[in-house]
Amino acid sequence: MHINLKDKNILLTGASRGIGLGIAEQLLASGASVVLHHHRSSESIQNLEQRYPQQAFGLKADLSKPEEVSQIWDKALQKTKKLHALINNAGIALESPIDQNEEAWLDDWAKTMQVNLTSAAALSRKAAQHFISQQIAGKLIHISSRAAFRGDTPEYMAYAASKAGLVAFSHSMARAYGKQGITSFVIAPGFTQTDMAQDFIAKYGEAHALHDIVLPTLTQPQDIAPMVTLLVSGLADHATGTTISINAGSYIR
Repeated sequence: MHINLKDKNILLTGASRGIGLGIAEQLLASGASVVLHHHRSSESIQNLEQRYPQQAFGLKADLSKPEEVSQIWDKALQKTKKLHALINNAGIALESPIDQNEEAWLDDWAKTMQVNLTSAAALSRKAAQHFISQQIAGKLIHISSRAAFRGDTPEYMAYAASKAGLVAFSHSMARAYGKQGITSFVIAPGFTQTDMAQDFIAKYGEAHALHDIVLPTLTQPQDIAPMVTLLVSGLADHATGTTISINAGSYIR
């Protein structure tokens, strides 16, 4: 099946590396116009803008700062005039063991929740308002994690909790706004070979990650992107509210 997204304008957070970059490349290759949010100056974003000059638009913002988050949607609209989908992919995983200094531990939790959950909710709110006012059958796609369902190691409990909150939020959006044509989905990857995963590999080893899955190789960002593309297309709208696990069989529900 070839999916043509030529008429779709999309805002994608965390697009500069890992799963986000894999999604960005698939969406652009499928014809979509994509506003590519990133935190820091990024060579990968510049490369995409050069390869897709009429489709790729970089947008820099720090999701840990609410005042910057509040401006992202309007800045994205300045680039595309209209948006059809929001993909909440950006996330952080801060190592926060329980024997850490209490102030630092609480700061890590607050920052994790702001970046992984609160910013996604704030952008989704803006998206829903836009979709309803413009009568767009909008798509909300949230990149969560298997950790939302099976938990995580003690030092990454904040990450797991934030990703579980994202699932509940998506369920609520799907139930609340389906009649207005808005659909909301969760993709829950397992351990995916990205830059963000390198801390885990460095600590536990790649063999540990491979032992946890049923397939012979670790999941790659390119393994997540096709499902996101399908959901953006509207061909799976009746799966709204669904969580789709892509975790190489490491957690089967």
